[in-house]
Amino acid sequence: MAKTVTFTAVFEPTEEGGYIAFVEELPGANAQGETLEEARENLAEAVALILEANREAAEKEIAGRAVIRESFRVTA
Repeated sequence: MAKTVTFTAVFEPTEEGGYIAFVEELPGANAQGETLEEARENLAEAVALILEANREAAEKEIAGRAVIRESFRVTA
């Protein structure tokens, strides 16, 4: 089941035009775009890819081990 999580996106205009973007809470989630909308879309894709890669790495690490997996919600 898909869950909604809220992150803080930061967008900064570049001198060349366009925007760079990153997510404060997720190191490595960076993107850029020629427009603010494109930067938003690219950042959303970057976050999804990072979460997917992290999930796959964790699943490989715990494969075959007796673990408990459950949903986890944090309010910060």
